[in-house]
Amino acid sequence: MKRNASGIFRHLILLVYLLIVLYPLLFILNSSFKNNSEVFLNPWGFPKKFELDNYIDAFTSSNIGIYFVNSLYVSTISTTVAILLATSIAYALTRMNFSKVSKIVYGILLLSLLISPASLLIPLYIMIKNMGIYNTPLALIVPYTAFGIPLSVFVIAAFLKSIPRELEEAGIMDGLRVYGLLSRIIMPLTMPTLVTVFILNFMGHWNEFIMANLFLSSTNLRTLPVAVVSFMDKFQMNYGALTASVMISVVPVIAIYSVLQRQIIQGVTAGSVKG
Repeated sequence: MKRNASGIFRHLILLVYLLIVLYPLLFILNSSFKNNSEVFLNPWGFPKKFELDNYIDAFTSSNIGIYFVNSLYVSTISTTVAILLATSIAYALTRMNFSKVSKIVYGILLLSLLISPASLLIPLYIMIKNMGIYNTPLALIVPYTAFGIPLSVFVIAAFLKSIPRELEEAGIMDGLRVYGLLSRIIMPLTMPTLVTVFILNFMGHWNEFIMANLFLSSTNLRTLPVAVVSFMDKFQMNYGALTASVMISVVPVIAIYSVLQRQIIQGVTAGSVKG
């Protein structure tokens, strides 16, 4: 009886927590089907009619499709490059014999995790201006890639430590060199972890606002988070269209996590336990 009672209590706590987490999302979803008068007069009630006018306005009047593609392009490129570099760094740190250098690199990576990206905005802005990539996709791809490497290295390195060296020795006997070992042995074995790191980095880049707002001035290059904020002026505070735009920006993240949540959990667990 005590076990059953404790199990029910834990499930009740999880249910309450789930409702607290989902409430803002459900509120925005409900509001996205309302017009301005319904949002103000009946904010917590259901709309009189579930129509898609706000979503149609978001695509036709605000070019949200362009901003969606911009976010997808920048997030995918920066995440892919960060993972490729992080895998190479993690392999070098865990497999190559230079312990003193490895400790220094680990220390630098750990220190970079303690530094907030917001504190580096001014030097980043100056550097991007001097590089001549301001107001281009590279203005986001470069810093996104750099900030995605440290955590990726730690997660991937933790998993690489669990891979037997005998597999690589067998590859060397077959004539493989470093890049062959990486592409044909290491990366296939670490794929669950790589998928996890990819998704976590992608979601972070997809939702990033400060750098996207600071380093891009052209309207056509805006990413979704910046575009959604600008919709308040464009729609003259049309909250229905604004919340519809928010839902459009949230859907890809929810879809990716819903489909691949098992891989995310397995990858994080494997990297932390086996390391």
